[in-house]
Amino acid sequence: MSHDPTPQKKPEPTPGDRRRRRRIGFIVAVLLVAAVGGIYWDTHTGVNAIRAAGGRGGGRGRFAQMNGPLPVVAQPAQKGDINIYLNGLGTVTPLATVTVRSQISGLLVEIHFEEGQMVNKGDLLAVIDPRPYQVALEQAKGQLLQAQAQLKEAQVDLARYVKLAEQDSIAGQQVDTQRALVTQYEGLVQVDQSAIDSASLNLTYCHITAPVSGRVGLRQVDIGNYVTPGDSGGLVVLAELKPITVIFTLPEDDIPGVSTRINSGIKIPVDAYDRMQVHKLASGTLGTIDNEVDPSTGTFKLRALFPNDDLQLFPNQFVNVRMLLDVHKDATVIPSSAIERGQQGAFVYLVKPDSTVASRAVTLGTTEGERVEVLSGLAIGDRVVTDGGDRLKEGQDVIVQDSENGSSTPPPAGTPGRRRRNGAPGDGGPGSKAGAPQTSTSAQN
Repeated sequence: MSHDPTPQKKPEPTPGDRRRRRRIGFIVAVLLVAAVGGIYWDTHTGVNAIRAAGGRGGGRGRFAQMNGPLPVVAQPAQKGDINIYLNGLGTVTPLATVTVRSQISGLLVEIHFEEGQMVNKGDLLAVIDPRPYQVALEQAKGQLLQAQAQLKEAQVDLARYVKLAEQDSIAGQQVDTQRALVTQYEGLVQVDQSAIDSASLNLTYCHITAPVSGRVGLRQVDIGNYVTPGDSGGLVVLAELKPITVIFTLPEDDIPGVSTRINSGIKIPVDAYDRMQVHKLASGTLGTIDNEVDPSTGTFKLRALFPNDDLQLFPNQFVNVRMLLDVHKDATVIPSSAIERGQQGAFVYLVKPDSTVASRAVTLGTTEGERVEVLSGLAIGDRVVTDGGDRLKEGQDVIVQDSENGSSTPPPAGTPGRRRRNGAPGDGGPGSKAGAPQTSTSAQN
């Protein structure tokens, strides 16, 4: 077998092979450029975040934690008064709601009110045809005159019979009979007089007047209708609006405090707000409380009295009631935004003189709006963090900006920024210090 020592040449690449090689090279170059650009971008973004945290207080995340103090807003604990309010749901209830009805039967001939009009007690509202009752009155008067004449005649006869009996001219039985007749006529006179009084009263009832002062509602009957005392809707409904009351409920646990204030003779202020608790409708005072607790709801009822001069309260209106039960004088007060919650209860971040923060457990009292009473744990003048506490850890360096004047307090000279890691000893993370309050998830960074 013959062997050819001449080396064989490699086949020339085809145009397709060259295109594939160029495509692969292009893809590799793009990937290298993207990798280099990502590294550059990540490095410069981290540097900018560190600068922002030290200069404007806007840096957050791991760079801000590892380098430099965090900006926070702080405010000192102050001495002030805290109002103790009790809130309840109530319904506006007039002192008097009267369905004006006719007390006699007759034809309605006059109406002297407009729907929605304010009327005073005694004002004329309507007139029923008085003619039948005027005739009845005249008839009763005639009967009375007849009975009076009969009585007078019987009395004269009785006087005559008495004299004759004294002379033994007539029997004594005749005198007794005449005396009984006089008594009978006296009774008849009384009956006729009562008929006159009744007819006069019915004639008065023909003129229907307002029993109380207030606002009339919608008219229930028109002129020309025959009305009777048994009509279910009456003529009109009249509600007393000035003054007016609100009946509201409170939990039975509030009974001792409310009773103590009422027994002391002090007027308890009560405010009525609209359904959304935005606009105050009226101010008044507590009138009285009910004498029993509703066992189904565990609440008791109270009645508050309002002058309602501007008519902002309307019968059967739903309102929110806020009652000022007491005032705590000279209490230690801080903003409620300073309160943090942890597994061991409420605490605050206290700003120390070296511009670091320390967690301080506090016992809270009454909350009024954006302020809260601190019963223990703080002294007057202690500065607490009110904004930025969700990013703080025990011992964290801070730049303090007081909420009162907006000025910033830098950390003391020679206090370098500490480089920390989450969970490392000394960073205030979980398990870092025994006895320090643990913040909730939202308070940890």
